[in-house]
Amino acid sequence: MTGARFGGSAGLLQRMRPVRIGVDDLREVADAVLPGLAAAGLRIDLVQRSGAGSLVVLEEDERTVRVPLAELADEMSRAGVTPTPEGMAAALAAWVAHRPVTDVAAATSGIAVLDWADRGETAIGWRIVVRRGALALPWTPSPSADGAELDRVRRGAGRRAHEVALDLRVEGPVALWSHPRLPVLASAVLVAPERMLRRLSAAGLVMPDMHVVVTPRRPVACAGPSIAARLAGETTEASVTLPWPLVADLPWL
Repeated sequence: MTGARFGGSAGLLQRMRPVRIGVDDLREVADAVLPGLAAAGLRIDLVQRSGAGSLVVLEEDERTVRVPLAELADEMSRAGVTPTPEGMAAALAAWVAHRPVTDVAAATSGIAVLDWADRGETAIGWRIVVRRGALALPWTPSPSADGAELDRVRRGAGRRAHEVALDLRVEGPVALWSHPRLPVLASAVLVAPERMLRRLSAAGLVMPDMHVVVTPRRPVACAGPSIAARLAGETTEASVTLPWPLVADLPWL
């Protein structure tokens, strides 16, 4: 779990000149905060190890996270976390919220969305995310998840993607799909392109040759091929443009 998982971004100067977070100070805050962050199915322990320092242990379904408290203090320091009880408490809460998604959570509440398939951001594929408060976190299957379970989880995620309520805005020959709180969910609309076409038709926009411009974690744009190509060329962000029938052939990540 990296610095980005400690809550709001620290300012540049704060990250360049971070103030050291002491292990003893963090242990005091952890003793007070961690018990209240436990939830149904989630166990959080601060284990005192003789001569080896304290260890934070998160256990949820098949997942276990063990991190030395000293390592957590170092990561928070590098991330620019404010070394106050309030700052450390907020960082601990954000760190716990960013814990790995379990197979059980993916099976019961996972949603299919499109995400980058490579670090170079040249290809996209289907990924399952799970909403956790104000977050939508990606699921990586555990080693114990077999092919049958993967198929079951993916089918369920596709069904739930149908149920995601998205905003549609039509601007001339372009349709924009977005989610009001979690931008990554905008691409959930693409699990059912035929239904997209029906809703666009009801809004007065007919697209017999619809192309989609996908920038993961951003609104999804739909337009005719020439306009879609122009939209993709005008943005400074990496994106993928493809005809809507090819969406069904994208791989699972």
